[in-house]
Amino acid sequence: MNLKQLEVFIKVAESGSFSKGAEATFITQSTVSQHISALESEFGMKLLDRTGKGALPTEGGKILLERARKLVEYAKEIPVALARFKGIEEAELNIAGSSIPGEYMIPAALPLLISRFPGVTIVLLQGDSRDVLRKLMTEEVEFGVVGGLFEEESLNFTPLAKDELVLIAPAGHRWAKKSRITKEELLAEPFVLRETGSGTGRATAKALLEAGLDPAKLKVAVHLGSNEAVKRAVMAGIGVSYVSAVSVQRELEQGVLVQVRVAEVEIQRDFFLATRKGRELSPAAIAFKEIMMEMYAKASIEGGA
Repeated sequence: MNLKQLEVFIKVAESGSFSKGAEATFITQSTVSQHISALESEFGMKLLDRTGKGALPTEGGKILLERARKLVEYAKEIPVALARFKGIEEAELNIAGSSIPGEYMIPAALPLLISRFPGVTIVLLQGDSRDVLRKLMTEEVEFGVVGGLFEEESLNFTPLAKDELVLIAPAGHRWAKKSRITKEELLAEPFVLRETGSGTGRATAKALLEAGLDPAKLKVAVHLGSNEAVKRAVMAGIGVSYVSAVSVQRELEQGVLVQVRVAEVEIQRDFFLATRKGRELSPAAIAFKEIMMEMYAKASIEGGA
């Protein structure tokens, strides 16, 4: 069964004539007969009754006619849909971002994308960096933005932007009046940390190790699943935490949180655009990737994006 056979069957069944079916489909009457015979042979039943009143669909033919009409009509929509897709006139783009990219960087880029391509609909999924990469590998999204480089052979990672992680404490904390604290003082203070798999958590642990501190010796009060939850917990006095500088700019300006500098500890990490190796991005994904690179590539987002 192919689309041409179905088109021919529809025209013959609707006109009641093999000759009219041939005219409507621009083929010879003998070719029409061959197409109908092929369909009847494939389905193992008679589809048209040849009567004095013309070619009339059998009961089985009526079932095929109903479904064939839908299939042929839908097939006609395919070139139109692909043309719109190619021109980014009408497309749905599924992307994912870990905490900071998903909450701050990607939303900041959306107005530019929408202004250039108003027909694009964005579906943004969020999670920790590992969640984002899982969504990418299972093809739930076309690309992701994560806060760290991961060893995944099936993925490509393109450097996007640099970020600074800063230590925050609640307003009025005893460290607020100090110009800086020693790295050893960190071990005596309760910490609010992100969940396992977080790019922020990985970057913090790596930097502390490089500074000679064992992250396992931190007094962890709680693990939380989002950057906003971490900030609220710190404001509530549960502990201190390392977070992205871009994520706390407002709270630092309002004075509800304070930044604490730590001697010998500076934490920077990179954000990466992650894509699947060997897979071509849709035009909408290419356009948004270019916008993200335009806004963030080779630039630090310290203090704002």
